[in-house]
Formats: sequence, structure tokens, C-alpha cells
Amino acid sequence: MAMAPLLSHAGGQTIPPVPLSRRRLAPKPPAAAAFLRGLFPSRSPQAKADLLRLIADQRRGLETQSDTSRLADIVSCIDALAASAPEADTVSDAARLSGTWRLLWTTEKEQLFIVRNAPAFRTTAGDVLQVIDVPGGAINNVITFPPSGAFVVNGAIEIQPPQRVNFRFTRALLRGSNWEVPFPPFGKGWFDTVYLDDDIRVAKDVRGDYLVVERAPYSWNG
Repeated sequence: MAMAPLLSHAGGQTIPPVPLSRRRLAPKPPAAAAFLRGLFPSRSPQAKADLLRLIADQRRGLETQSDTSRLADIVSCIDALAASAPEADTVSDAARLSGTWRLLWTTEKEQLFIVRNAPAFRTTAGDVLQVIDVPGGAINNVITFPPSGAFVVNGAIEIQPPQRVNFRFTRALLRGSNWEVPFPPFGKGWFDTVYLDDDIRVAKDVRGDYLVVERAPYSWNG
């Protein structure tokens, strides 16, 4: 079989090959992951919208305690968000994880018990916060009782990428404007931030409880 000549001919003249530096190479085929993302775009925007809609009337989770159907729908949305970026590192960027996060919805019974029963103590629960300081290795869980009261649980954290935060509570106290009552610290464990963007964070903890929080428009500094 004859091989194609290295030099081509036109009108009896020999045409030299085009130098490598002037050749236009065909573009590389897209990477498999990018190609698949194009075929199956992320469901996170829709799942996020569905989640926020489903929890909007749930009074931070109080209504969900007696509505198993709504709970199942909410958990389904959380699973969809987690699946949209299953290997995302949500904890290594200290600036994104740190901050004052305000509760939108949870299944944590202890927090919901305090929120529900605050009127029995002639008060009302205000914002429920989780304040994370990654550089300082600290976490504060706060239930506010306006205008000046709060139940505060302080703790230490350790980051374990890609999504886990290990915590150990070190102090708890109930305080007012000019008084405070200490309680023995309790609890240690971990939570995984399964979804994080500029607006919300979604976590699941060692007990299987869920937490949906939004970035608060203010900073709590104790």
C-alpha cells in the first residue's frame, strides 16, 4: 500500500509542510464530567426553591413535628440538594462557613422545645442562631429572647473536610440584661454541611437531625 507523501505537489511545485507553530489543532473533546453536566444539569436551583417553599409556613419546624408527609417532602428536597454536588467541599473555605446563621427550619427537638414553650416563661423566642468561627475554632448556638435575653451554648469545633464539622460543647447559660444562670455543658458530635451557597446552609448531624439556616443580615458577637 502506498503511503501519503510528506510533501504535496501542485502545478509541479513542491509545497513544504506547514510548521507546527502555525498549525491549527482541533479542539479537545469536552471532559466527561462537563459533558454529563450539560446533559443532566444540576437540580440544585429547583430543589432549593422547593425546599424554601416547603419550610416557609412550618414555624421553624414546629408544624413539621406533626406532619410526616411534609417532613418527607422536605427531606427529599434536602437529599436532592446534597446529590447536586455530592463531593463538594463545604467546610474548608473559612469565610464561607463562618458567620451568623439564622434558623429557618430544623428537626432538633431541644431547640424546638424551647421555641414552643418560651411563652410559658412570659417571653417569646426571637431569632435562633448558629454562629460559626472557623479561624477561632468556635461555635455558639443561640436562642434569643428579645429584648435582651438569650440561651447560649458555647462550643469548640474542628473542621474535617470535605463536609464535616466535629463539635464539643463547653458552656451553657441563660442570661438577661444584667444576670446569667450557668448550666453544665452537654454534648459532642458532628454535623455535615451537605449544601452551602451564598444564602443558605443545610446540615445533617450525628443524630439524623436536619438544619436549614440562612445567612443573617447582622453579626452576633455575644
